[in-house]
Amino acid sequence: MNERATATKPQETGVVAAAVYQGGRKIADIEIDEAGDWAKREGHVVWIGLHEPSKALLERVGRQFALHQLAIEDAVKAHQFPKLEEYEHSIFIAARTAQLVDGHIAFGETHLFVGVGYVVSVRHGASSSYAQVRERCEARAERLSEGEDFIVYAILDFIVDNYFPVLDAINDEVEDIEDHVITTTMGRVEIEQLYTMRRDLLHLRNAVTPLADVCRRLERSDVVAIDPVMRPHFRDVRDHLRRVQERIDTMRETLAFAFEASLMNAQMQQTEISRRLAAWAAILAVPTAVAGIYGMNFEHMPELSWKYGYYVVLGATATICAYLYYRLRRAGWL
Repeated sequence: MNERATATKPQETGVVAAAVYQGGRKIADIEIDEAGDWAKREGHVVWIGLHEPSKALLERVGRQFALHQLAIEDAVKAHQFPKLEEYEHSIFIAARTAQLVDGHIAFGETHLFVGVGYVVSVRHGASSSYAQVRERCEARAERLSEGEDFIVYAILDFIVDNYFPVLDAINDEVEDIEDHVITTTMGRVEIEQLYTMRRDLLHLRNAVTPLADVCRRLERSDVVAIDPVMRPHFRDVRDHLRRVQERIDTMRETLAFAFEASLMNAQMQQTEISRRLAAWAAILAVPTAVAGIYGMNFEHMPELSWKYGYYVVLGATATICAYLYYRLRRAGWL
């Protein structure tokens, strides 16, 4: 193999990129079946990027780097909780990715196989391409020369940075809800939207929290072969994750307050309507009572033969109703 070959080779289905680096500089695009030989060369690092690969392709990659069969099965299923698994000669990292699709958070997964001389990234579902991560790393040869540790850091940092645009978009919606929750009562559609946002934020938090534990292990573990020079970088990623957690918790509390405020607002409106109905019922009770009394058709009723009885009864009824209206309006019931 020519170590100075730089011509780009067409990649097979599922392979986004496969290249070998020496001293932080790309020296060749390679085939999957020759990756293992390159990785064994001292000072060389193989970086392979896969997107929703088949089981057969993953097994080929596994044979090149002697990957553990359990890790390969985890990468095939793509329904893993964020975690870090340590094997004899390698580590396996599972992380959750997130993107905003049609107003909802869509989740994907990224799996990383890391060992001496190689990094294999496997993307599933909603996730931004890591091509820009590769370009950014290749533009900083002095950093990429730190090897597979820096590649792992760059990918994890990219995953975490992509949480922030999702949170910014959701935060705008949360602020809109917060601005209108006092003045308007939420309808069924708004309540369903609020519930969906809280559920998505909970799922995002479930993806973020264990990833912080992964970074903590990369930062502190003596078992995982991470260069001490790189460990502060994983602490930086963990700090970003802490900010993500805090923003998620804040937005979930705001949405909970918005829901409670909407319920209180609805209850206040119902109470106000009940007061109005009770006030009008009290006013209408006066003419109803008078009409009921004079509708009994007793033969001996003194007012029946009185010349001004009709006008007096109407006037007294109107006066009482007007007085009740005045008092109830002053009390805020009307």
